Amino acid sequence: MGVLRPWRRVDACLLAGIAVAAGAVIAGLHSTGIRPAYFFQPTGAFIVLGGTLGVMLLTTPGHALLNSVWRVFRLFTRASGGAEALIDEIAISARVSRREGPKGIETLAKKTVNPFLRDALLLVCDIDNRDQVQGTLETALRLRERQGEADARTFEVAGGFAPTIGIMGTVVGLIEVMRQFGSIQAVGYGIGTAFVSTLYGLAAANLLLLPLAHRIRARAAEELEIEELIAEGVVCIADGIHPALIRARLREFLRKKETSMAPPQTVETAKGVSA
Repeated sequence: MGVLRPWRRVDACLLAGIAVAAGAVIAGLHSTGIRPAYFFQPTGAFIVLGGTLGVMLLTTPGHALLNSVWRVFRLFTRASGGAEALIDEIAISARVSRREGPKGIETLAKKTVNPFLRDALLLVCDIDNRDQVQGTLETALRLRERQGEADARTFEVAGGFAPTIGIMGTVVGLIEVMRQFGSIQAVGYGIGTAFVSTLYGLAAANLLLLPLAHRIRARAAEELEIEELIAEGVVCIADGIHPALIRARLREFLRKKETSMAPPQTVETAKGVSA
């Protein structure tokens, strides 16, 4: 029996969110009757974009910033198959382990697409002690959780500074307006232009940076849930548990995780159900 090899698919929900947000902003600007070119101000763009990038470089080490950017690219795709496919793959691995031993597991691990499952299976081949396998996997899970939080924090910090940098651009624009105070028409146009910088800062924070931070956290939580499932299954393989029992145990493990993530019932809801 072959191993199911998951493929990457485009995250349609993320693309839809980008399209809706961009469309709403464009429609709102169009409804004002102002020419779109009015909102493209090089001075404000340089100050907001350059200042925000500078803040990211100041607050985040280079390698961590690269990891955060790479995680953003990964948001656009996700593995198909889900938890049930992984449970089947782990059960297959358990069957091969019982029949062929570590050599069969090593061969199977090389064909596995999920990197965490591949590394976990190779760990079972190299380490005979069940407790050491479990401890190593738990450490790996903690590190992955911290990495996800660090990547999200990079964009969250930048999102906190972007509006303030936008206000700095507005102040620069107002200073330029004061130099042309003799012309009322120039003053009116200059004030509008100056506040475009504030718009840039708010848009960068609330339509890009902060949503990215939340999305990274959500995806990291999804991936951690899958990796916890893999760790549980691989520890079962190390214990020599029967594949059928492993399958049942992992499905129960998944059910408990889903139950723990469900919102608690209110008192009124509970009374209504009991009635």
